[in-house]
Amino acid sequence: MLVAIALFAFAASPASAQTWKPLFNGSDLTGWHTQPGGKWEVVEGVIVGTSPKSEPRHGLLVSDDQYANFVLRAKFRVHQGNSGLYFRAEKTDTNVAVRGFQAEVDATSAVGGLYETAMRAWVRKSDPKLVEKIVSHRNWVDITVTAINDDLTVSLNGVTVTELLGDKECLKRGHIALQLHGGTDMHVEFKDIAILELP
Repeated sequence: MLVAIALFAFAASPASAQTWKPLFNGSDLTGWHTQPGGKWEVVEGVIVGTSPKSEPRHGLLVSDDQYANFVLRAKFRVHQGNSGLYFRAEKTDTNVAVRGFQAEVDATSAVGGLYETAMRAWVRKSDPKLVEKIVSHRNWVDITVTAINDDLTVSLNGVTVTELLGDKECLKRGHIALQLHGGTDMHVEFKDIAILELP
């Protein structure tokens, strides 16, 4: 509750509006780089990721910069497959390319859950009944990830769906990344990606 109050006060302050940093300029992939697997491109102001089922690797679009404490927001739309919004991720030389948390991005009731790739797997799942009430699958969905020290929260369309507090094992700093899951036909879109860094 104290974290939520502090974030609300910070976001409501006049200076805070200038601290949001766009991570996607709407025209190209400046500020990002790819890990092998799948294809990432910009089409009409939207980041589009595609990959065939025959591709075993998790194709990732990875932020050049790394971040520690922040509020991350984006919009996504899933046409096919199982994607994810990684945060505080560490790059690895494996088929999955990173280790660390992702907020699940897909067109099922699992969307918004916290999955820790190459570590603990599912750590906290979203409430499927709540997700079904607030998310219209295959339409644009607003996602917000808040990471402050050991506390992680995921919201969809302005509603908190997953909360993990006091998690001492989570990575404390790393990259943002968009995922194309290996071994499945993928078509996913992202836009309006921005970050508010916190102390």
